[in-house]
Amino acid sequence: MSTVRPPAVAGRFYPARPEVLMRDVQSYLAATGEKIEAAGCVVPHAGYMYSGHVAGAVYARLVLPERFIILCPNHTGMGRPLAIMSEGAWDTPLGQAEIDHELAMELRSDFRALAEDANAHRAEHALEVQLPFLQALRKKFRFVPITVGVGSFEPLAELGEAMARVIATHRDKILIIASSDMNHYESDAVTRVKDRKAIEPILKLDAKALFDVVVNEDISMCGYGPAVAMLTAARRLGAESAELIKYATSGDVSGDREAVVGYAGVIVH
Repeated sequence: MSTVRPPAVAGRFYPARPEVLMRDVQSYLAATGEKIEAAGCVVPHAGYMYSGHVAGAVYARLVLPERFIILCPNHTGMGRPLAIMSEGAWDTPLGQAEIDHELAMELRSDFRALAEDANAHRAEHALEVQLPFLQALRKKFRFVPITVGVGSFEPLAELGEAMARVIATHRDKILIIASSDMNHYESDAVTRVKDRKAIEPILKLDAKALFDVVVNEDISMCGYGPAVAMLTAARRLGAESAELIKYATSGDVSGDREAVVGYAGVIVH
């Protein structure tokens, strides 16, 4: 019997009632512009009232395939440093999203540091909040969930190389989604300066420069690991450019400019 992961943050990070959730998600997807066929993207994962408009602006611009690898940080500290789920489904108020068993097993076979560990995903919000956007836009899709809890560059780059090798063997498109918020709990002015320093290497597709600036400039970008791995894979797969689709801070919504969180939506293609 396949495992079904129940929603952990429905009713907190996003509405628990399906009709309200769908209405909210669709309101965030109202952005217009030419659709982009991408190798990867960076999207935020805060409560929808704060960052849903940034995530929605990204998803609205993407040509979405039927298969995804979704990387997120491990906020809870539970489970293994690089944790994957290879079978079953994730439940949200909009229905079940199926795990891509074939793709997950290929990734595990290629990169042995990936550990099968549902515990790392059980209470983690950063990946879960992406699924309603995909469910609103695609009737059918499969995804591979990976939490990233390592802090050094080498394993992040190795994960990126492994994803690129596996994706390159498939004829169908596979999009890598890196779930990350930007700088946390400093003033709006400081956060915007720090976030610009982190966004610049992302736009240059420079994974090592992103890692270095986050560490050296003390930028509390929680998903720099997923972003480093995604950028590494995207470059290997032939991506040549990136576009900042939208940027905001929590202060834009709350009005509190003293302690904010930054949100950036980037598409890599």
